[in-house]
Amino acid sequence: MSEDLHEAVLPEDTAGAVDREVAEFIRRGRDLHESGRFDKAIEEFELALALAGDNREAVLGHNRAVRRHVPRWHWEMLHDKERADLYDRAIRQVVRPDRLVLDIGTGTGLLSMMAARAGAREVIACEGQPAVAAVAEQIIHAAGHHRAITVVPKRSTAMRVPEDMPARADILITETIDCALLGEGILGTIAHAREHLLKEDALILPSAGRVFAQLVESDSLFRKNHVGDLYGFDLSEFNRLASLEYFDSRLRNHRWRPLSEPMEIFAFDFYRDGPEERRAEFVVSPTAEGRCHAIVFWFELDLVPGIGLTNSPGNPESHWKQAVQCLPDPLQVTPGEPLLLEARHDEASLHFTAVGMREATS
Repeated sequence: MSEDLHEAVLPEDTAGAVDREVAEFIRRGRDLHESGRFDKAIEEFELALALAGDNREAVLGHNRAVRRHVPRWHWEMLHDKERADLYDRAIRQVVRPDRLVLDIGTGTGLLSMMAARAGAREVIACEGQPAVAAVAEQIIHAAGHHRAITVVPKRSTAMRVPEDMPARADILITETIDCALLGEGILGTIAHAREHLLKEDALILPSAGRVFAQLVESDSLFRKNHVGDLYGFDLSEFNRLASLEYFDSRLRNHRWRPLSEPMEIFAFDFYRDGPEERRAEFVVSPTAEGRCHAIVFWFELDLVPGIGLTNSPGNPESHWKQAVQCLPDPLQVTPGEPLLLEARHDEASLHFTAVGMREATS
């Protein structure tokens, strides 16, 4: 074969090999997506896109895996101006040029950039989702804060000094909380950081938090976790699959009636408390007669002294919804008949058990 003929054939063979390689990356990405390994699926689709950036199957496969791997609440949270303003005020109050800041769960890098803007000489921003960490790095670089901020693409509980950060941090900033405060593991996250990543006198932001709960009557909320006779069929067996723990919902989007005053259930000091399970009992005095369908609860968070935030039902500005735990069956409550409520929490959840309530009659 002449040299000229060889050169004419080679590009076609190379193109075919690239197409086959792209197809293999896409196939592996789909298999990983089907098995629920969305982070690994993202990596395979990115390999395909590196070779064929306009491949529609790779573009859509990558986005589908990202949507499953990156929770949608990120966008709503980022538009929560109250949250951003309060964190920014708190960060400006504590950050100094000589302080090393650790931002756990950085997401877009927003809180890290606030710290850099406030004058922090160095910020370590850790993010456990590699795809999110990669985007955060790009955002930080575009904002001109890449010299002050280092993104570490791993969970904070896997970080060590000096492998992942030059020294123990002077300040911890985190927002690893959900609508019920504990659902993203803030207790264990901060306890690990205190032991391994922070100086003994480090400032922790947030510093404390409290959970409040209230008995409510709401058929609308109850239907979010319960089904009975519908369309001529008894569907109640499906309740075996109902949630035993809380889910999030905006109370203002439902018809509801309070049956008790809000009560403080747990208080957390993030300078001292760990993830150990706690249990408490409360005597609740109903303030109205009705059928208790659910216990609604929310948090108050102290960032620094004088600056706090809450997702209480009375705060329509918060992107966090309220936590709702439906009772297995509605319970009749009456003023003057105190009730016993048990609350338990572990590292990642909080659960209520109603004790001594009379079952409602249909």
